[in-house]
Amino acid sequence: MRLAAQAVNDHLDSLMAETGDPEDRVIQAMRYASLDGGKRLRPFLVMQSASLFTVANSCALNVAAALEMIHCYSLVHDDLPAMDNDDLRRGRPTVHRKWDEATAILAGDGLLTKAFEVLALTGTHSDPSVRCELVTELALASGARGMIGGQMIDLMAERGLLDQNQDMAAITRMHAMKTGRLIGFGCVSGAILGKAARPLRQALGNFSRDLGLAFQIADDILDVEGSTEELGKTAGKDQAAGKVTFVSLLGLERAREQARMLADQAVRHLEVFDEKADLLRAVARFVVERQN
Repeated sequence: MRLAAQAVNDHLDSLMAETGDPEDRVIQAMRYASLDGGKRLRPFLVMQSASLFTVANSCALNVAAALEMIHCYSLVHDDLPAMDNDDLRRGRPTVHRKWDEATAILAGDGLLTKAFEVLALTGTHSDPSVRCELVTELALASGARGMIGGQMIDLMAERGLLDQNQDMAAITRMHAMKTGRLIGFGCVSGAILGKAARPLRQALGNFSRDLGLAFQIADDILDVEGSTEELGKTAGKDQAAGKVTFVSLLGLERAREQARMLADQAVRHLEVFDEKADLLRAVARFVVERQN
């Protein structure tokens, strides 16, 4: 994962070069938000799913970078005072703390729009229909029926604006949108690039569904058990805010068991790929065993 993370980091660096013009302020903030930090899980999923179909590394890198830009934009906006109001991200001041709120908003907007610019490049794929499908799928994953919609539901629940109680079905749906959809794009994008058969694409989709939920449950556990230093962000915020989480619904031990069960289930969806998917299998284990 470390080698893929470095490759994606280098590619992001080249895609967001400074020019010496006045608008470099927003580019600097975009770079700060997206370079040299994070696990790079989503780009790794792109690179590994693409490798299953012998997709050119340069094509996969473009998609991986675009997905990471979307993820980083969401973090910049999530940290704003109007949302989660966080001061720390990846062990450093959040973008609005280092610059200001207006610059943070523009940096997030810049990353969002740059992602689709990168997907539209001819270097992403020679077939325009493949590039169009990538744009469509990432827009769906990150939009109102995906990540943004999940974030809206999360905010409404936190502010007492939902009529129904947040039970397991409701919180599972919310996180499938907020977290799972981008993870899903990471897994399926390789199949799109490789023009893979529908059953293979479905297998990766099923893998990503279970992986995304396992990832979120592990996140909820870390919010309770981890420290701010280990996590690189403020620990215990969900509990302090009285948020409904998988841990608050299931308890720590049952939540841990559920995460492991989902990781095992995710791995079973990869049988069709034999040993070619061993690194994806390892990711499923990593997701539930990580410390940050």
